[in-house]
Amino acid sequence: MSRTRLTAEQLRSHRWFGVDNLRSFGHKSRAKQMGFDAQDYAGKPVIGIVNTWSDINPCHTHFRQRAEDVKRGVWQAGGFPLELPAMSLSEPFQKPTTMLYRNLLAMETEELLRSYPIDGCVLMGGCDKTTPGLIMGATSVDVPSIFLPAGPMLKGRWKGTTLGSGSDTWKYWAQKRAGIIGDKEWGEIEDGIARSPGHCMTMGTASTMTAAAEALGLTLSGGSSIPAAFSNHPQLAVATGRRVVDMVWDDLRPREVLTREAFENAIAVVMAMGGSTNSVIHLVAMAGRAEVELPLELFDDASRKVPVLANIRPSGEYLMEDFFDAGGLRGLMAELGELLHREALTVNGQSLGENIEGAEIHDPDVIRRRDNPLSEQGGLAVLRGSLAPDGCVIKTTAASPHLLQHKGRALVFDSYDDMDARIDAEDLDVDENTVLVLRGAGPLGGPGMPEWGMLPIPKRLLEKGVTDMVRISDARMSGTSYGTCVLHVAPESFAGGPLALVRDGDLIELDVPGRRLDVHVSDDELERRRAQWQPPEPVFTRGYGKLFGKHITQADKGCDFDFLSGAGGAPEPAIH
Repeated sequence: MSRTRLTAEQLRSHRWFGVDNLRSFGHKSRAKQMGFDAQDYAGKPVIGIVNTWSDINPCHTHFRQRAEDVKRGVWQAGGFPLELPAMSLSEPFQKPTTMLYRNLLAMETEELLRSYPIDGCVLMGGCDKTTPGLIMGATSVDVPSIFLPAGPMLKGRWKGTTLGSGSDTWKYWAQKRAGIIGDKEWGEIEDGIARSPGHCMTMGTASTMTAAAEALGLTLSGGSSIPAAFSNHPQLAVATGRRVVDMVWDDLRPREVLTREAFENAIAVVMAMGGSTNSVIHLVAMAGRAEVELPLELFDDASRKVPVLANIRPSGEYLMEDFFDAGGLRGLMAELGELLHREALTVNGQSLGENIEGAEIHDPDVIRRRDNPLSEQGGLAVLRGSLAPDGCVIKTTAASPHLLQHKGRALVFDSYDDMDARIDAEDLDVDENTVLVLRGAGPLGGPGMPEWGMLPIPKRLLEKGVTDMVRISDARMSGTSYGTCVLHVAPESFAGGPLALVRDGDLIELDVPGRRLDVHVSDDELERRRAQWQPPEPVFTRGYGKLFGKHITQADKGCDFDFLSGAGGAPEPAIH
C-alpha cells in the first residue's frame, strides 16, 4: 500500500528538538547531558519503548535485554530510541488482582506517550492485563504503535510428566487437598512448573491476549507464538524496532488498524484458540478506546460458528511451545480461512491475508483442521437471564458437559473470606448437585474483579471423587482454570445486581444451550429482598482505589473508566 511519507518537520518530536527557541535549547542541552548529540536525534523519529520489566514480574524477566534488542532495531532503521519504564502488572504477585490496575497502566501509557516527545512506540508486554492496558493507552493517544509480546515460557516437567502453568497448579492442589499427593510431590511440582522467562504457556489470559493482539494487526506476523527463551524472540524484538520507525514515517496509527473487522478477527482467533474468558472484558475495553462497540452477543455469535482448533490446555492437551512448533498463530489463522477478514490492515503495512499466505500446519493434532476440530463451536458462551440481566460468560470447553444444563439449590458465600472459612467444613450443607455462589467479587466488590471464579470443590466432596460442580460469581477466572464456572455476572452484587439477592436454597438453573442463567424466585419475593438490601460501603476511601470505585464500569462494558472510553482526545502539550 502506497502511503504519503512524513517529513522531518512533521514529526511530533520536532516541536521539542527541531525549533530554535529557549525551550528547545533546554531539551537539546539535557539530551547532551545524557550523552546524546544532534546526530543521535536530529530529524529522526523518537521511539518510546514502553517497558513493563520489573524484578517482581517473572513473565518479563527477559525484558531488560529485549529492550536493548528493540533499541538495536530502532538505531538500524534510523530512529532514536528512548526507554520509558511503565507499571508492571505481575499476575502472580499483585493483590488483590492486576485487573484493579489495568486502567492505571493504560492511563500511564497514554500520559507517557502524550507528554514526552514521542513519535512512535513499542509496547512491551505479555503478562495478562499488561497487553490490554498498554494497547488501551496507546490507542487513546494514537501515535504509531506496535506491540512486542513477551512470549510463553517453556514447558514444565515433573517425573516425566509435562506440566502446564496454572492448569496443573489447580489440578494438583485439588489432589493434595484430597490426600492423593503429599508435601514431597507438591514441592517437586513447584520446582518444575515454571522453568524459563515468559508468560503462562497454557491458553491463559496471557497467551489469549497476545494472540488477540496479533490478530488485531498490532504485532509482527507470527510474533505472539514465539517462546520467550527461543532465539527467534530477540530477532522479533529487533525487527519490531526496525518496523516502528517506518510506521512513524508512514504515519500508521492504531486507530487505522483497530477497525470493527480487526476486532472481529481477534474474537474469531480467541474462539479458535479456546481462549480465556477474560478476553471478553479486555477486547470490549480495547475496542472502546478505538470507538468500536463490541456487544456481548458478538462473542456468542462468533462462538457458534468458529470451531476450536488449538489443542492447548486447559481445553486441550498441549502447550504453547508445541503450538509454535506446529505452525503457530499464522498456521491457525490460515486454517480459519473465510472466517477472518483477510483484508484487515496490520502494522507491517500488509493485510492479514498477505501475512498468513502460505502458512502451514506441521502437526494437525496440536492445530486441528476444520474438519477435525477440538470442538465444533468456540469455547465461550454468553448467557443472560434473571440472575444476569446484563450478561455473564462461561468457558464451555473447560466445563463438564453433563453440567451445561443443570438445576440445583444455591449455597451462597458473601465474600471470598466467607468461602475460604467454610468451604471445607464437615457440616457444610452441600452435595454434588449444589450450585456454589460467590458474590462480592466484581469490579467494585473484589475490588477489581479478582480471579476467584473457580471456587474450590468442598473437601468432603473431593474425597468422594467429585471433580466439578456448577459455580457462579461476579468474579473472573484465570484462563488456565477449568470447571463449570459461570463468570462476570452483571450487574455485580456490590452494585445491587440480582446476585446480591440470592439466598441459600434458591433454585438456580443453568442452560448453556439456551444461553440462560436464572434464579427461580418470584418477582415479588425478589422485590421484597431488594427493599431489605443495604448497599455496602465503598472499599477505598482515598487514592487510586477511590478513583476506581467512582468511575469503573461493569463487566459487560469492559471495566474501563467511564471518562476514558471513546476517542482519546488527549490534547497535545503546550511547549512553553
